[in-house]
Amino acid sequence: MSSPDETTPPPLVRLTELPVGASGRVQELAGKTEICQRLREMGFCESAVIEKVSGVHTVLCQVCGTRIALSDKAAQHILVEQIRHTV
Repeated sequence: MSSPDETTPPPLVRLTELPVGASGRVQELAGKTEICQRLREMGFCESAVIEKVSGVHTVLCQVCGTRIALSDKAAQHILVEQIRHTV
C-alpha cells in the first residue's frame, strides 16, 4: 500500500509564487487562448522547466536557456510544479 505522499501530486503554484532561485516544470497555462498561445511562443509550453531568477512586479526567469522578463500579470497565467527548491 502506498502512502498519501506517493499518490498525491505536488501542488501547482503560479510562477509569481515560485520562490526566487527555485525551478518548476510548467504543468498548465491558464487564461485566454491568445495569452496562452503567446506564452507558448515565448517558450513557456507545458513540461518546460523554468528557473525563477528574480522578481515581484516583473518576473525574470530562465526558460530554454534564455532569460525572459514577464509582467506579474503574465506570470500568473503559468502554473508550475516546483521541482527544485532554492539553494
